[in-house]
Amino acid sequence: MTAPRDTKANLDYRADVIRFGYRSKENASAIWYMCKEDPEFFFDTFAFTYDPRRSPSRQPFILYDYQRDALQQMRGAIGIHDFKILKSRDMGASWLLLTIFLWRWLFASIAESYLLVSRNESYVDGGSKSLFWKLDYVLDCLPSYMLPSFQRNKLRLTNRETGSSIDGESTTGQVARGDRRTAILLDEFAAFDLQDGFSCLSSTRDATMCRVFMSTPNGTGNAFHAVSENKDISGIRMHWSQHPIKAKGLYVKNDKQRSPWYDREVKRCVSSVEVAQELDIDFSASQSLFFDPEKLSELSSKNVRPPYRIGRMDFQDGEGVFVDDPKGQLHLWIHPDAAGDLPRDRDYAMGVDIATGTGASNSVLSIGDKKTGEKVGEFAVPTLRPDQLGTYAVAIAKWFRGINNRGAFMIWEAAGPGRIFGDMVVSELGYREVYLRESEGRLSKKQSELLGWYPTRDTKITLFGNYRNALYGGRFINRSAEAMKEHREIIYASGGGIEHSRSHGTDPSGAKMNHGDRVTADALLSLVMMGSRHHKPPPEPKQLQESIGFRRERAEELARKAREW
Repeated sequence: MTAPRDTKANLDYRADVIRFGYRSKENASAIWYMCKEDPEFFFDTFAFTYDPRRSPSRQPFILYDYQRDALQQMRGAIGIHDFKILKSRDMGASWLLLTIFLWRWLFASIAESYLLVSRNESYVDGGSKSLFWKLDYVLDCLPSYMLPSFQRNKLRLTNRETGSSIDGESTTGQVARGDRRTAILLDEFAAFDLQDGFSCLSSTRDATMCRVFMSTPNGTGNAFHAVSENKDISGIRMHWSQHPIKAKGLYVKNDKQRSPWYDREVKRCVSSVEVAQELDIDFSASQSLFFDPEKLSELSSKNVRPPYRIGRMDFQDGEGVFVDDPKGQLHLWIHPDAAGDLPRDRDYAMGVDIATGTGASNSVLSIGDKKTGEKVGEFAVPTLRPDQLGTYAVAIAKWFRGINNRGAFMIWEAAGPGRIFGDMVVSELGYREVYLRESEGRLSKKQSELLGWYPTRDTKITLFGNYRNALYGGRFINRSAEAMKEHREIIYASGGGIEHSRSHGTDPSGAKMNHGDRVTADALLSLVMMGSRHHKPPPEPKQLQESIGFRRERAEELARKAREW
């Protein structure tokens, strides 16, 4: 039996079916079994939604084609595996998912258990915005012969006949921990507090085989974005262009889908961020971006290249030797010669962003050629301690010898693990082609306290602003696809500074995340490539002849020459 799609004809059809069911128990039973076997029949014949913008506000839930496709995908996934729903606003996704949960609650032969989770209890069970309010609304519209004996309590709906239940919780770091559920809905997941979002990923993992992550985008600094990028989690995309009314008059402008409805909605939005979040399902643009995404796309199309060589640094007699390795962490956009040497008529520089080495984010070396303005090398690794990274950085910097046989000039962020890195590079390994900050008139400040670039809110804004100007102006040419991707995740912070959108928290579930490390390394590289004065440590004082120190140095030099001979 196919229900009419026209609203008036559908309402007449519904009235006929409902009256038919009331005529006898046999009729009611037949209709009940038809609903059990075919959820589309249940929707088109009995389900209603509420929309106060329309008159009447009670509207029959007549499925659009995109909703029928989504319904079948949901039906095949519930209780079996995780899935995500990425949606534009006002696509009926919440009503659709909740009604399919209710359909299972009504007709499942065995007890099933569902959990609805949102960031606030009032959004779970409260006013007309809440999830349970929608369940109640659909239930209230059903004829009595479709209803089992049930009990409705705060945050709970129980089918007394089968034992199936739907419960609700607001988000906490321990939601569903130790629980067992057929499926768990994490509603408007992008709006969850950062730490709560990742904690929910951890706490719900063992509670169910089926977590439903549903939301519009809210930038990239949240667990929903991490889920959206996980290709192992199947997805349902509900974009406004699939809606037959909103897509009427659909056209394309600047490679972007638009329609008269879309154009009207854009005018009503207060910012491009709102357009990206509510309409476009655009994660990167649904936040205050530091780098213009269209400009990044233009630069990527023009400049990004696959690496010419991929390899690793091996150590032989204390020196780094490049070895080709398709799984290596060193990517090159420059060609070594047959002997493995790089062009010596260049002036190379290196920007370094240093992580702790725990695997949560990358340490990155970004190498550039000042003569051409190109980024010619990138080394990214998540598991090296700062002191170990220092050894690799010096080996790679020495390999990038240029004019006058000087190694690459090195600059790094001095805060946090940068102090350990700097001590290894300068004090332990004796590398001198390094950036040294001005002492700001304090003659007593130790040399070790001046190594590297030190970040503050203002210095970071200046650093990234100058880098952006160099990038946009073509003075810095970035070849790395991964780096250009990370540029899209640098945002303006609420306090007026800038930050990577995922820099406030880690993922307790164990998922590894980058934190804009390549961008910081690139910005530091740009600082010294664009002509920043080379602040070098003062030379070590010479030892007086016949002193103990002089004789020790002389003996070490003779021993070194003997080894070379």
